[in-house]
Amino acid sequence: MTPRTVLTIAGSDAGAGAGIQADLKVFAALGAYGTSVITAITAQNTRGVDAVLPLPPQTVRGQLDSVLGDFAVRAVKTGMLGTPAVADAIAEAAEAGRLPRLVVDPVLVATSGHPLGVVEAVQRLLPYAEVVTPNCAEAAALTGRPVTTVEEMVTAAEALAAAGPAHVVVTGGDVDAAGESVDVLVGGGATRLLRGPRVSTRHTHGTGCSFSAAIAVRLAAGDPVPVAVTAAKEYVARALAGARDWELGAGSGPLDHFGWSA
Repeated sequence: MTPRTVLTIAGSDAGAGAGIQADLKVFAALGAYGTSVITAITAQNTRGVDAVLPLPPQTVRGQLDSVLGDFAVRAVKTGMLGTPAVADAIAEAAEAGRLPRLVVDPVLVATSGHPLGVVEAVQRLLPYAEVVTPNCAEAAALTGRPVTTVEEMVTAAEALAAAGPAHVVVTGGDVDAAGESVDVLVGGGATRLLRGPRVSTRHTHGTGCSFSAAIAVRLAAGDPVPVAVTAAKEYVARALAGARDWELGAGSGPLDHFGWSA
């Protein structure tokens, strides 16, 4: 049986905990064939980002044309875009209908606090997205309002949905919700609170990348968005729990994408 092809458009992470490397791990772990378009090269590890080299938009376009010209891509996710010019190139492809079931992970700041994107670049893609997956800090940057409670997550998700994406998931990993991890899903005329146990671990590097990549895999399989988001949330919870006792890196470590510690 031929695996479904999924495409990630994102930055390269030298430590392989986030970005392109994490996305490809998720695709493989969930049974999809992963392809990639690199938007930027970063020098980073679990402790932080040391350098970022955005790639020229023509180089990004070339990669995109090569992949889409040869593979039957079923779903696409974006991560770090790097520059507005690159965002324009990706948005042009989306507007032309070349990026099916698009999941936009608005990567603006690394776990370490290093800026990795600009708000205007992400906003360029919102009207074409099937799902947008900001965390609270990203939702705050995109809406210009604080997002520190579940109620504020709902307000931010509804505001972002008004910008055009079919669905918005604001992830609440940083919100104190009485021992729970609460995400807010808005779309299809409904607002849902997705609850799960909070996993206590320092291994959280690439959580957002992995979540959005898992959503893309499920969308490629034909799942409706609420089913895809719920499955992705469960996958990330397992990956966080699996890495809980790892000793990889000195900072915010990577997830157990393949269930090695299960």
